[in-house]
Amino acid sequence: MNVSGKRVLLTGATGGLGHAIARRLAGAGAHVIVSGRRGDVLADLAREISGEVAPADLTDRAALRELATAHTDIDILVSNAGLSASGEIDTWNEEQIDRALDVNLRAAIILAALHQVRDERAGEAPTAGSSLYNATKFGLRGFAGALRAELHGTGVGVSTLFPGFIRDAGMFHVTGVKLPFGVGTKSPRHVAEATLEAIERNKAELDVAPVGLRLGAVLGGFVPDIAAAVSRRSGGDEIAKAHEDAHMAKR
Repeated sequence: MNVSGKRVLLTGATGGLGHAIARRLAGAGAHVIVSGRRGDVLADLAREISGEVAPADLTDRAALRELATAHTDIDILVSNAGLSASGEIDTWNEEQIDRALDVNLRAAIILAALHQVRDERAGEAPTAGSSLYNATKFGLRGFAGALRAELHGTGVGVSTLFPGFIRDAGMFHVTGVKLPFGVGTKSPRHVAEATLEAIERNKAELDVAPVGLRLGAVLGGFVPDIAAAVSRRSGGDEIAKAHEDAHMAKR
């Protein structure tokens, strides 16, 4: 798909990754409708990229339905919105769990069901201290993969992106965590470029992570216990705890 002239609905557009994706798609000629909870931030971004504003709290089911029905003419949906959902599961209450499920998984499914989704973004490898986050992202990956198979031959594409540690913006950036030696990061620009590539080339899955993290994900699929041990020894538990602490107020 050539995105030039296409209408894109981008959720989670108030954050740094959302900004990068919006700018890249607009730069490629797309008309981007930016959605998120902070209307003032969206307005500034929309003016910059000559886009539209569609404020919505994805935990509000009526607002989500309104967002979907008000933009039935979109060509591409980029489900970028997400909560970190960090922390061991027994630290979460029922309301917080529902919020994470609503934002990370349910909203993408609802929007996809109503719009015949063109682009999805999800997570790939399990990590300790992130059981709820992994549940939402593994669910989103499974949904996107099955939807892609269902829509094969219809001209509608479904892609999943797997960002690793992203510097300068996003969930990892706000933690201020220093990664172990040899563990690299990618930038918001890399995520934006990968989003455009996934849409244009109809890629099923696309990693936005250094080679080391990609190999770790592959290892986790074949020998999960060994991968978990490597993660622990390289500071995985400390990184997970830093995520939990940094995002506690956002539950």
